[in-house]
Amino acid sequence: MAYILLYGDDIIITASSDDLHHNIIQQLSGEFDMKDLGRLHYFLGIAVTHAPTGIFLSQAKYAREILERAGMTTCKPSKTPVDTKSKLGSHAGAPYDDPTSFRSLDGALQYLTFTRPDISYAVQQVCLYMHAPHVGHMGALKRILHYIQGTLDFGLHLTKSASNNLVSYIDADWAGRPDICRSTSSYCVYFGNNLISWSSKRKPTLSHSSAEAEYRGVANVVSVVN
Repeated sequence: MAYILLYGDDIIITASSDDLHHNIIQQLSGEFDMKDLGRLHYFLGIAVTHAPTGIFLSQAKYAREILERAGMTTCKPSKTPVDTKSKLGSHAGAPYDDPTSFRSLDGALQYLTFTRPDISYAVQQVCLYMHAPHVGHMGALKRILHYIQGTLDFGLHLTKSASNNLVSYIDADWAGRPDICRSTSSYCVYFGNNLISWSSKRKPTLSHSSAEAEYRGVANVVSVVN
């Protein structure tokens, strides 16, 4: 068995045996002008650190670039990425005077969630207001950046696992958005001991109870796993 991940002219190849891996590279080299860079260490802004037990994926360099772009390289770290005492609404103070900057930083944070599931919910919340950001929304975005400042070394561990089971966890609030009463559903999927998929998303329809919101979340993650 072999897997090939292709993005533009960047390729990752992994196979169940060294012979198969070498054979695939030889065949591709016969058709395309390509160079084998050896063991994977960096791909699309994601650093790969190898260890005897597995690999560690990190976007620390990219996270520092986001902080630099926001002018927050010396900001104080925050222990959490989001204020759990209050919920954002469509109107959070006056309209923000630089919506282009807000959208740029918001988009950058979305890419950071590729190895940072811990900020997925917080980033999803501020993404809801990209079309018309207000001062309060920018404050929530900066809260995420303060959290990143203190967690630059965070990333995703992928380790050897004796289990091949898929295990999913879901959670959903009920009418969490105060202005439109929509629910937010989140899930994470483990393959053995490894987290392989996660999401936090506002539901497009209105749930009439917390139980209905939870069942919709279960249906969503089941469709993803299948």
